[in-house]
Amino acid sequence: MYLVVIAWLYVALMMALAEATAANGTLLGAIVTFFLYGIMPLSLVVYLMLGPKRRQRIREREAREGLASGDSPAASGLPDAGGHAPGAAEAGSVAPVGKEP
Repeated sequence: MYLVVIAWLYVALMMALAEATAANGTLLGAIVTFFLYGIMPLSLVVYLMLGPKRRQRIREREAREGLASGDSPAASGLPDAGGHAPGAAEAGSVAPVGKEP
C-alpha cells in the first residue's frame, strides 16, 4: 500500500512542478494542483483503506477493556443489555400525548 501512496505523491508532485515551470503556470497553481490531485484524494484513499484495521483495533481494545474490568454485558450501562422487557412509566409521571397532567 505504501508503494501506491509514494507513487501517487510522486505523480502529483511532477504535475505540480510542470504547472509551476510552464510558460503560463504559476506557483499558486502548482500548490493547488498538488493539494487537489495529490494530498486530498490520497488522504481519502488511505483513510478508506485503513478502515478495517481501525475497526479491528477498536474491537480489540473494547474486548481488552471488557475483560479487564470484569463487567457483564448486563451491567455495561447499554440500553436493553439485560434482555428484559421495558417497564411501563409510573402512573401520573408521564402525560399522554396532547393531554395536560
